[in-house]
Amino acid sequence: MSSAIEQLAANINFSTFKKAEDLKKRIWFTLAALVVYRLGTYIPLPGINPLIIQEFVRTNSGGILGILDMFSGGSITRMTIFALNIMPYISSSIIVQLMTSISPHLEALKKEGEVGRRKLNQYTRYGTVALAMVQSYGISAGLEKIQGATGMAVLEPGFMFRLSTVVTLTGGTLFIMWLGEQITSRGIGNGISLIIYAGIVANLPQAVIGTFELGRQGALSAVVILGVLVLVAAVIGYVVFMERAQRKILIQYPKRQVAVNMPAVAQTTHLPLKLNSAGVIPPIFASSLLLLPATITGFAGTGSPDTIMGKIGAVFAHGHPVYMTCFASLIIFFAFFYTALMFNPNETAENLRKAGNYVPGVRPGKATADYLDYVLTRLTVVGALYLASICLIPELILSKWSLPFYFGGTTILIVVSVTMETITQIQSHLLAHQYEGLIKKAKTKGKK
Repeated sequence: MSSAIEQLAANINFSTFKKAEDLKKRIWFTLAALVVYRLGTYIPLPGINPLIIQEFVRTNSGGILGILDMFSGGSITRMTIFALNIMPYISSSIIVQLMTSISPHLEALKKEGEVGRRKLNQYTRYGTVALAMVQSYGISAGLEKIQGATGMAVLEPGFMFRLSTVVTLTGGTLFIMWLGEQITSRGIGNGISLIIYAGIVANLPQAVIGTFELGRQGALSAVVILGVLVLVAAVIGYVVFMERAQRKILIQYPKRQVAVNMPAVAQTTHLPLKLNSAGVIPPIFASSLLLLPATITGFAGTGSPDTIMGKIGAVFAHGHPVYMTCFASLIIFFAFFYTALMFNPNETAENLRKAGNYVPGVRPGKATADYLDYVLTRLTVVGALYLASICLIPELILSKWSLPFYFGGTTILIVVSVTMETITQIQSHLLAHQYEGLIKKAKTKGKK
């Protein structure tokens, strides 16, 4: 038998969307904010030669620069004021999350509810500023060393160029962080995720056009293009199925008196545990570590196959068996590591015990913690294998066919996950609108 929420969700249609004025305002605000973000990705840094930098980034696109440029929507290739994008904020958030499991002070703040969450967000912002300043200074120093066929990448190197670059790039990151928070509060939610999503999706039209152009020129056969399209659709369906998968653990409340002269009733709920609790963090960490050799080789200019760095870079190139084995192993490791960091079975079991709740058939306390840890470990095994498979499939494709775009598992995970979250947010706003309509109708009938 369907619940009231499921019945409301089934009644959602286009007419319901037309009446939801607040939702339409939120969608328009989100679109306007994303347009502002995309405009910023085309404003270049002052004092640089964009053509030399574009050539340098294309040459080193096989390293970390390629991933960062993909997430930033081409901002690094164009070396714009948003070149750092939102990555310092994400790094600062991960560092704060790691510190909460180490520092007793931060762990206590995490348990304080809304006040503690605001304090942790403040620390995250401070960390964002520090990381952005360090990274922007590194970029300014690196830009001064880039030399192309027509001259240097920086027109007037020196202290003033480094200072202006640090201020500009740090300010750009803080503006994107603020823009993401505005989308979360005044838009449809998931502001930071939508900004990363916009940067990735912005390159899709060019990738599709490039693929069909290669097909027209005969570089790619029609069978290969059709096979890639079918595979992309299958991978997206696979990701949707696995991301929605979860294990619901039955939680029972103590018996409560519902009404006078009625027997006490035991209420139940569910504790949902996602199959992939780590999200896209394991693939990002794994790919960043594995692409370090290629990045160092590209910057050092030691890409000759006879040198040690050249041999290391060749072994850790896309499609190589050593690279793919290490990639899968690191994904599995980070999946277990980040899941253990995000979910504490002992803390969850203690909270259930204090509230008087329990898992049917399991004793409260340590037995509940062991049971949750057992279930979570089994889920993480499947989730880690799922992440490894979804990231290795594109690597196999890239090793056989030269596509005009980077078909990566991380990008697919981000695009599909953010799309699902956005649809869920829109449905939540529509449900809230329907509830408001039902309440107004009930009040009108009461007055009559």
